[in-house]
Amino acid sequence: MPSLVERLPLRERPAWRVAYQVEGCSLVELIAALVGGDRQIEIAQALIGRFGSLRGLLRATPFELQGVLGVGPSTGARLRAALELGRRLGKSDEVAPPLIQSPDDAANLVMNQMQHLEQEHLMLLLLDTRNRLIGEPVTLYHGSLNMSVVRIGEIFRPALRANAAAILIAHNHPSGLPDPSPEDVAITRAVVEAGRLLDVECLDHLIIGRGRFVSLKSKGLGFN
Repeated sequence: MPSLVERLPLRERPAWRVAYQVEGCSLVELIAALVGGDRQIEIAQALIGRFGSLRGLLRATPFELQGVLGVGPSTGARLRAALELGRRLGKSDEVAPPLIQSPDDAANLVMNQMQHLEQEHLMLLLLDTRNRLIGEPVTLYHGSLNMSVVRIGEIFRPALRANAAAILIAHNHPSGLPDPSPEDVAITRAVVEAGRLLDVECLDHLIIGRGRFVSLKSKGLGFN
């Protein structure tokens, strides 16, 4: 049986529509043009059916995307690249970098991205001498985070390259409960001590849960 795209006239196919009538394209058509191939429309419909929206697609992991029949590593990578380009385009270059004056300021930068992740992710925020964000938050690790996995030198490498004056680290708890574990405190203490040696201050370590977070510095954990 012919696929949906094969049944359409040329000028109604997603690739043609995106090339010549992009403003009028539906979400399915835009995604189908990225996916390509004979089953592009079916795959696009399945992606929207599973993730619900562009925001849902943006939050999806590579493994979740590849859980949709017909989406392989290359297609998943194209989708993630296009979504990330759109996200970055939505941020004006003329807007001053965010200023981190409190744990809430930092949490607002990463909460939406991190609170629904199904694996632990460790993210790094680089700050200048005025505590303004340098570039985008950097994802350093994902998976189960512990002292045997997290290399403290890897945390500070991006900071030294960017000549950052300070850093702030954040990681999520997939359980949704941001209660600090002894391992979280141990990692924090190691990062703080290394920062003192490297003259790059670690301002805080945030643990992100669903809809809330914990600041280890505010609780005096690992910053003694």
